[in-house]
Amino acid sequence: MRLNIRFSYVPAAIALAMAAYHFYVVIIGVPSVFYFRGTHLLFALVLIFLWHPSAPLKLKWLGPAIDGGLLIVSIASIGYIFVNHNYILDRFAYVDDLRWTDLLLGTMLVIVTLEATRRVIGLALPLTAAFFLFYAIAIEQIGYGELIDQMYLTTEGIFGIPLNVSATYMVLFILFGALVEHSGTGRLFRDFSLALAGASAGGPAKVACVTSAMFGTVSGSSTANVMTTGTFTIPMMKKIGYRPAFAGAVEAVASTGGQIMPPIMGAAAFVMAELMGVSYLTVVSIAIVPAMLYFVAVFFAVHFEAKRTGLKGLPRPDLPRLGDVLKTRGHQFLPLAIIVGVLMSGYSPPYAAFCGLLSVLPVALLGKTTRRDISWRTIYDSLITGIRNTLIVAGACASAGIVIGVIAQTAVGIEFTQLIVSGFSGGNMVLALILTALAGILLGMGLPTTPAYIVQAALLAPALIKLGIPREAAHLFVFYFAILSVITPPVAISLYAANGLSGAGLWESGIAAIKLAATGYIIPFMFVFGPSLLLMGAWSDIAWSALSAVIGVISLASSLHGYLLLKINFLFRLVLFVSAIALIKPGIESDIIGLTIVGLVLTYQKFVIRTPGQLSDT
Repeated sequence: MRLNIRFSYVPAAIALAMAAYHFYVVIIGVPSVFYFRGTHLLFALVLIFLWHPSAPLKLKWLGPAIDGGLLIVSIASIGYIFVNHNYILDRFAYVDDLRWTDLLLGTMLVIVTLEATRRVIGLALPLTAAFFLFYAIAIEQIGYGELIDQMYLTTEGIFGIPLNVSATYMVLFILFGALVEHSGTGRLFRDFSLALAGASAGGPAKVACVTSAMFGTVSGSSTANVMTTGTFTIPMMKKIGYRPAFAGAVEAVASTGGQIMPPIMGAAAFVMAELMGVSYLTVVSIAIVPAMLYFVAVFFAVHFEAKRTGLKGLPRPDLPRLGDVLKTRGHQFLPLAIIVGVLMSGYSPPYAAFCGLLSVLPVALLGKTTRRDISWRTIYDSLITGIRNTLIVAGACASAGIVIGVIAQTAVGIEFTQLIVSGFSGGNMVLALILTALAGILLGMGLPTTPAYIVQAALLAPALIKLGIPREAAHLFVFYFAILSVITPPVAISLYAANGLSGAGLWESGIAAIKLAATGYIIPFMFVFGPSLLLMGAWSDIAWSALSAVIGVISLASSLHGYLLLKINFLFRLVLFVSAIALIKPGIESDIIGLTIVGLVLTYQKFVIRTPGQLSDT
């Protein structure tokens, strides 16, 4: 008998207890490492096996039996850590022999962790972790007991930094994002974007850019962002004449960019700060200009596409007025401002997220209109949704810990670094960066951003740092390609979500997405060779680099989409592409060449060609 437990109040009660536990930790303080991370993982595993039961099997009793067995193993293996806490702290890892119970329960925890991860995100990460485990035993010849010791009884495996990131940062920011969504702030983002850009050429696509940037910085999931904002932006884009493939690509690309947009960056900023050992404000400062370039490029790409194809915006009378939006819902921006303010005051990110959480409902209750969206059900639904979303991150981070543990225990990280630095690239920095980018996209396919970045930060970033690239630039480089993997065919999970709403095919929308996000693939190379884009160096250099880069990404969008002031033919597209590369390349000489080319093309279109459309698009 299945008992229909996943439809009962039991999982919901456990989810609420999980949220309450993390609120308690913020207020009281973090307990011992194994207690804290173990409790977080135990909550996650139990809820995953309750909310994501086994697929239907021919023998009806077998599915519930498997789920029940996995629940018991999860509780037993982590409960053993709690009961034997002092023993684990006092023993010498890799020196003291393992008990048979250590070996058995450690093995079981590895298995249930991989199975739980498979249930919430699919096979990609569990297979990757399994491959690393096989590599450790078969290639590096690490003893099985030593491997289980690392994975189970130290903080270098399952209970390592990735799980700590999930327990400390991610759960609170995911809960904050869910509460923001359920409190009606999404309506603020949508109306604010419509008022700003809805009436301009291709207005709905520009609305998708603005809305997804605002929502994406809170949600931290490009796929969730697509499913939230895309439900109204994609139909609007199709309604005014955008091809379904282009409409889906715009939403996927804009939603993906939300994760690189400060101030919150979907909590990735805190993960990066943890791994680099720097402050949150340092991460935000290095991310702000590249994020601006990304969205400037996407915004102008949709503008040029709309102008080239003759698409208009939405009728102004049908759109909300900016003043009315700010008057009615503008106060709902306050929770974001509170988080940033608390962080800048020197408090920890979890405390800032908690303050933001506490402010959402009181702020919503301030307005007569926004007050209508709030009820006790709002709190309940937000917490349940937030914990459900947390399970994905918790499972993925636990499995990522297995990968990181193998890297720490073996020489694979050093070998991978040497392979990139001197093997394939021969010490050539450009080639090494290209190889790292390709590896980043491959490693990130099918994974949520956070575990994808964590794995790449362990495997790829050290190679870049060894080549002399600044640590901040190296980590941001691999972070970009961890993100871009979700819109890069063939495993483009955010595009799959967008195509479900637009009805387009993968490759048609994939090509459109790559053209729209072309700047995103180039920006990491820009800030590696021009660190001033990361706000490093003299302010005069920073200002000039940012200005020339903005003009460069606009030129690139123009060349790819066939429009500047008027339609442009292939020759002019090629010329503008050359100017874009010149402007993107650091250096005053190349910038002058690029600016001169752009100036000549603008002058030609403005003063020589007076009849719109005289240049063909062939």
